Amino acid sequence: MQLGSTQIDDTYAEAFRMRYARLIVTAHDEHWLNAAADSTTGYATSVINCDAEAGVEAFIERDATPDGRPGAALMFFAFSNDALAKSVSNRVGQCIMTCPSTAVYNGMPGADEMIPLGKHVRFFGDGFQKSKQIGGIRYWRIPVMDGEFLVEESVGVAKGIAGGNFILQAVTREAALDAARASSAAIANIPGVITPFPGGVVRSGSKVGSRYKKLKASTNDEFCPGLRGRVETRLHPEANAAIEVVLDGVSEDAITAGMRAGIHAAAATAGVIAISAGNYGGTLGKFHFHLHELLSS
Repeated sequence: MQLGSTQIDDTYAEAFRMRYARLIVTAHDEHWLNAAADSTTGYATSVINCDAEAGVEAFIERDATPDGRPGAALMFFAFSNDALAKSVSNRVGQCIMTCPSTAVYNGMPGADEMIPLGKHVRFFGDGFQKSKQIGGIRYWRIPVMDGEFLVEESVGVAKGIAGGNFILQAVTREAALDAARASSAAIANIPGVITPFPGGVVRSGSKVGSRYKKLKASTNDEFCPGLRGRVETRLHPEANAAIEVVLDGVSEDAITAGMRAGIHAAAATAGVIAISAGNYGGTLGKFHFHLHELLSS
């Protein structure tokens, strides 16, 4: 298959089941909103060594947020509800409550399952915190130095998918970087999807396992141009740089839409010679996103 001058390999991305939570964060203005979002989703790229995978799903206009202020939807992915509850509470307490003017709301009203949030964070109020129930929802008001921090007692969780991916290959590193930015920007417009790595992409794509027993993952040597001739390569003969785009999403349809948008954006970038994907023969996850199928549908 070809998209313009870009070869699309006949392969698939292998993804796996995760749990996710969605928070709505608001703030006085975009400056403080971005500060809170950047801090909260920092060091949340891969559950290989992070407590969660997290990112900004979308920014929300004032007229669509619970309190009429600028907002952002943040998504967090982990392997279990317990892991999510710990990660989300810690990140909200450390990174949002500390950020001036912010408030936090449940971004999944009506979810079948809930995890505690304000129920845990409220103890920072040292007994001065107050609760109020509105419309069957309990909120906590925690006194802080710029006024109060408002946070919902619980937030919803649901089943999601992590590990959707594609690997763009370019004739130069500059072309790969341009394609990476274009892909990330295109995926940002797709609801229900995040790209948790820096700038939405990862240059240190990994494979399962390592020659070092303590490591769960190691460099994906088949896509490293510097290892040509030393290992079996999956790079296009003209490719001198590769970058992986990794997606987490609420459903198979969301991942498919995100991958499709990102691949089209990458293929439209000059110098992108091929696009592939990372899989491990079906041993890692049960969700397989075949590139030819998702581009043809």
